[in-house]
Amino acid sequence: MSGRIRDEDVIYVRDHSAIDEVVGDYVQLKSAGGGQKRGLCPFHDEKSPSFHVTPSKGYFHCFGCQQGGDVIAFIMKLEHLTFTETVERLAERIGYTLRYDGTGNGPSTGVNRSRLVVANAAAAIFYRAALLLPGPAQVGRDFLAKRGFDKAAADTFGVGYAPDEWDALYKTLRAQGFTDLELSTAGLSKEGTKGPIDRFRNRLVWPIKDITGDVVGFGARKLAADDVDQGPKYLNTAETPLYKKSQILYGLDLAKKEIAKKRQVVIVEGYTDVMAAHLAGITTAVATCGTAFGDDHIRIIRRLLMDDDSFRGEVIFTFDGDAAGQKAALRAFDDDQKFVAQTFVAVEPNGMDPCELRQSKGDEAVRDLIARRVPLFEFAMKSVISQYDIATAEGRVSALNQVVPLIGKIRDASLRPEYMRLVAGWLGLETDTVASAIRRVGTSAPAGAGSKPTVNLSDPVLALEREVLKIRLQMPAMAGAWQELEPNAFTWAPYLALRQQIDQLPDMDIPNLLERTEIAEVRALITELTVEPIRTDREVSERYITSIFARLREVALTRAIAEIKSNLQRLNPVENEAEYNATFAELVAKEAIRRSQKELALGEIT
Repeated sequence: MSGRIRDEDVIYVRDHSAIDEVVGDYVQLKSAGGGQKRGLCPFHDEKSPSFHVTPSKGYFHCFGCQQGGDVIAFIMKLEHLTFTETVERLAERIGYTLRYDGTGNGPSTGVNRSRLVVANAAAAIFYRAALLLPGPAQVGRDFLAKRGFDKAAADTFGVGYAPDEWDALYKTLRAQGFTDLELSTAGLSKEGTKGPIDRFRNRLVWPIKDITGDVVGFGARKLAADDVDQGPKYLNTAETPLYKKSQILYGLDLAKKEIAKKRQVVIVEGYTDVMAAHLAGITTAVATCGTAFGDDHIRIIRRLLMDDDSFRGEVIFTFDGDAAGQKAALRAFDDDQKFVAQTFVAVEPNGMDPCELRQSKGDEAVRDLIARRVPLFEFAMKSVISQYDIATAEGRVSALNQVVPLIGKIRDASLRPEYMRLVAGWLGLETDTVASAIRRVGTSAPAGAGSKPTVNLSDPVLALEREVLKIRLQMPAMAGAWQELEPNAFTWAPYLALRQQIDQLPDMDIPNLLERTEIAEVRALITELTVEPIRTDREVSERYITSIFARLREVALTRAIAEIKSNLQRLNPVENEAEYNATFAELVAKEAIRRSQKELALGEIT
């Protein structure tokens, strides 16, 4: 061991690592006033930004998950690094040479992150230089040229060549002072029958960088198609302390600023597609690295898009038009439920990917492909319908039965009626037929988003119900009208469940209410409504609360009155005189109460 980092160096690194700049590599921050910045928390999923950074003090805090600390704590928690590794990484970022107390005068001789980063950077330089050499590397240059990539394009993306030798990289990096353990841990070498050998051989190599620009791994394409001994067509770095493929998006280091600026991200399928898109002017393109698009990728993109309810960005998926592409689109349909952003699909009619399209028709064709995107919902539903012969009655019914559940999965309930009409048109059916099928199936929680239901916050009635619940939880002493609320006052199932829980435990404070509530969704709703501000431009006065409760009662009574009138129409006043008279008396009484509540809601009486 070389010893511990000197305290004065730790202080220097902390003080000279601007926390908003460091955090800004991971999260899009916006001014929150008072010298603060805020964004979507990188430590938990959220729809509205509760993650705050105070540059003048050098601290961050999330009011959602309560994570907080200084710049060192941020990197330690987010990257799961040790204290020493974090300080070394920040020191490297600002170009500061650390000093160590103890027996040595340099960093630890064990495997730490900074050494792995340096090893990967050295490997990237080696591969890049190898691509420029005459001889065997010509096959790599030909591969790039055939796909429309010149030397400048290769330089931009750092594309290199792994020589067709057993240990060319290994010998070079060993000569530079890297140990066998460091090279194997970085995924650059592996154990052969006679010792360490290179992981990649006779392959075109793309350096894969994390969001900060550090090389953390490589993606490599086999160049000798007939060489069965060299493994699969594409081979990536194995999982390492640096490289977690489920958390990496290729090209994100180049695209992150444009993604944040344009509030758009384009998801393509491969390294050459990213290159083609960027060179064509689609500078928000990224790709996964040998794995499916997943939850970790979604979290990264949401933070960069500032994906919240105040502004909707765009997530555009590119898929092939074949069966595999349609299957991928249906998987993406589930992922849509995890975005606030609008999701789209861009599909080239002839099945070409962005690289092939650029090569065949030029940069403008790639830009047109993205410009002609269609909503993901539309693409997914049409993909399902295309599997059936809708010229026949049986085909139309079968297609309808498959599409209806997709309509139920649409997160934004206000969009469902529109897609109901569109599906009716696509299938040549009456709108009432589609509506009836939807009623039979019902709507479900979004697939892939867990069982947590969603609520349409733009619905004025649901918003009113929400405000009454917030007042009851936050200001119970001023919610005296709670006991007078009609049984049908709450129409959304979670709100109704919370109302019933409160009625069962009326004297409970919030901590005890949470402890006694068994349903997880209701517990989450309690904490959510407890901290959510009451929506009013005025002071939350007793008069205001009275009007809110009265308005909700008026709405509930209006529903009840409509039901009573419907019952009256079905009753014969001669044959059912007693029941008719009782029902009519109930109607008169409720009409009188409704009028009084309307007056209270308008503030006409006190």
